[in-house]
Amino acid sequence: MYIQRENMEENKLYFIKKEYFDKYDCNEISKDKETNEQGEHNRPCYYAFKDGEIYWMIPISSQVKKYEAVYNKSVKKYGECVGISFVYIKGNKNVALLQNMIPVTEKYIEKLYTYVGTKDPIEINNKKKKEINAKARKIVRFARKNVKMTFTPIMDLEKRLYKEK
Repeated sequence: MYIQRENMEENKLYFIKKEYFDKYDCNEISKDKETNEQGEHNRPCYYAFKDGEIYWMIPISSQVKKYEAVYNKSVKKYGECVGISFVYIKGNKNVALLQNMIPVTEKYIEKLYTYVGTKDPIEINNKKKKEINAKARKIVRFARKNVKMTFTPIMDLEKRLYKEK
């Protein structure tokens, strides 16, 4: 099911078109797909945080154990971890990787992440949405001051996206 661009909403989970990764060559970001008995499975899905005309897309990973150690190390050292949040999606613990977020325009959104057989969007609870949005705003604010908090060159990517318009 492909979404209509005018229906795109922030705070939902989406998949990004392969065209984006081909054009912007974000090697730091997982953009793989796997096929199983249910067909092609797009990975990862991205949480959408909107800022102006840009959607800051935050990849969701199921590699919880890997990122718990990174999270704990950051909290011990800095008292917080802005780059990672833990979220539950479809009853499973996952990781929102703010440290890998990327700017995207609606042009590059492939589809909304929905439950199989329905058009109901898969969502994150409201408390976690607020936490992720606050962290994303902080990261973007720091990036605008040339303080790098992500592995991706988000300001360069944002400039390139605006040049497309």
